[in-house]
Amino acid sequence: MKKLFTLCLILALFSVGRNAVAQHKTFVDVAGLNPAIKPGDNFFRYVNARWYDTVKIANDQAGVGSYSFLNIPQKLLLQNILDSVSKAKNTTGSIDQKVGDFYASGMDMATIDRRGYEPVKAILARIDAINSVPALLKFVAVEMASGNRSVISFGISPDNKNSSINIAHLYQGGTGLPEKGYYFKTDSATLQVQKAYKTYLSTLFQLTGSSRAVATKNADITYGIEKQLAYSSKTNVELRDVNANFNKVAVAAIGKKQANINWKMLLGNLGAATDSIDMAQPAYYDKLNAMLKAVSITSWKAYLKAATLQNYADRLNQPFVDASFTFNKVLSGEDTQKTRRQIMTANVDNMLGQALGQLYVKRYFNEDAKKRVLALVNNLQKAFENRINQLNWMSDSTKQKAKEKLYTFTKKIGYPDKWRNYDKVQVSRTKFFENTLSLNKNDFQFELAKLNKPVDKTEWGTTPSTVTAYYNPPVNEIVFPAGILQYPYFDFSADDAINYGGIGMVIGHEMTHAFDDQGAQYDKDGNVKNWWTKEDLRKFKEKTTQLSNLYSSFTVLDTVHIKGPLTLGENTADNGGVAIAYDAFKMTEQGKSDDKIDSFTPDQRFFLSIARIWRVKTRDAFLRTYVNTNPHSPAMWRVNGPLMNFAPFYKAFNIQPGDKNYKAENERVRIW
Repeated sequence: MKKLFTLCLILALFSVGRNAVAQHKTFVDVAGLNPAIKPGDNFFRYVNARWYDTVKIANDQAGVGSYSFLNIPQKLLLQNILDSVSKAKNTTGSIDQKVGDFYASGMDMATIDRRGYEPVKAILARIDAINSVPALLKFVAVEMASGNRSVISFGISPDNKNSSINIAHLYQGGTGLPEKGYYFKTDSATLQVQKAYKTYLSTLFQLTGSSRAVATKNADITYGIEKQLAYSSKTNVELRDVNANFNKVAVAAIGKKQANINWKMLLGNLGAATDSIDMAQPAYYDKLNAMLKAVSITSWKAYLKAATLQNYADRLNQPFVDASFTFNKVLSGEDTQKTRRQIMTANVDNMLGQALGQLYVKRYFNEDAKKRVLALVNNLQKAFENRINQLNWMSDSTKQKAKEKLYTFTKKIGYPDKWRNYDKVQVSRTKFFENTLSLNKNDFQFELAKLNKPVDKTEWGTTPSTVTAYYNPPVNEIVFPAGILQYPYFDFSADDAINYGGIGMVIGHEMTHAFDDQGAQYDKDGNVKNWWTKEDLRKFKEKTTQLSNLYSSFTVLDTVHIKGPLTLGENTADNGGVAIAYDAFKMTEQGKSDDKIDSFTPDQRFFLSIARIWRVKTRDAFLRTYVNTNPHSPAMWRVNGPLMNFAPFYKAFNIQPGDKNYKAENERVRIW
């Protein structure tokens, strides 16, 4: 009977899988289209409404669907790898051993719970021993090397003015809420976040033995210090100003101006030997310098304990994990904690990403996808060049510079040609907390080794399995990891309309980032350098302002609007991505034909594919946080925004005056 049941189950699964493949291979969810919604009223909902209105978001997730939420099934693939290697007998020092043992150490909740907060007791004791500002700053620097960050945010990346060399950068930090505005807004949603955060801080102190009264007092002290630091911090919109956020200074000069910080000593404790540094947000460090004297050592010690406990809460026993989740669910809207397998899969991916990535690529990546996608990239470059040539607002001299930059892109597809080496990392199967410290220290030393050295242009900034893509201005590169080279973005058996509306739009999006309000300030070599004529730059800024204003008019929730200035770069890239991908598609045989598939023309299928790749539904709490902090527009407006500006879409679906998203020709914004 058991054998018969197993056979029936296999046959059932085969049948379901076969039907799923057959349905999938149509590529357009024809049954899911909602004919009651006019394409010109809301194309996102015309394509996705039936799915959107019936799909359920898992209790342990903030959303469901494509793009970043496609990483949810990706994590299941990674879990399969980790479950396998963690149970195998692996050679000591091998990638399989390090990945498998780190995963196993984090899955051992019995040991983690038994240890309680013991792993951080020594750190808290060192905080108690602080008796001066120099001692405080030495603690900050030493702890930073193992991932325990607080008031100093330090990193290594290319020099904005000389992108071939890595230099040290200092950024604002020191706060626990997502963005500056969360400390000062008084609307009900923000007040709820503030209250939850203070409760979280108090809970962390109580979990280390403080009474409720003492814990509440220390939470208030911590919040007060963070609010002062936030006051002198920049908003996310202000952080988009490339030139205003690059201030290369001599260490000796800032040592005199900010004497309380004593930069020479602090950088020495970090092991960062350098005579100059980029202080991206000087006002923050001016404020910190003043506060080091104005705030008592006792208060600073409370703050450092809170920062430490927040940094390590997810690495300690279940009560700490619960406290972290209780606060973060106010921001995400998630009802239920993720399973330990999910948590540890994310930890391994974050901390041993290229080791796990090698295992992922071997099991799941089709090497032929590299060649196919590279061909799409090359076609889109040609389409982008043609669009540049046809611009009526740009002079020939600036067009020439733009095309030089376009053809200097470094193209990275699938996974790195050179994998990161983890030979110096020691991983124990029984010591989860110590493993995280070891991995953090390795990451810090990996970054520190780049200081004042040539930039390694082979390096990747994401893991291969991640569903994402990016453009990196200082290196002038476009990157498409293996994770995004799957349906609905890319499929070998899909017609060109689907692939160009999918991965083609993503490729065009990343290319356009080289020419958005930020990327346009970098030249072909990755240096911040003006390559525009004065008049061309004026016209460009005029057009980007129009686009910013358009998106600021879009309502997301209640009275919450998209932040046009915050999302300007991504909106520019979305609009450019659609246009470039469409032009490239029209170069294909299908793009030149009128042959219908599933009763839709090639152009219609192209636009249906665009709406499909942004099929996303999120919780309202997550969406509120997203609008306040994320430079991307919400999914609906990544579809409707670009299409209401794009004439071929109007023709493909017969969009007419009176349709809700109709824009007269003179109202449509076209930049690239």
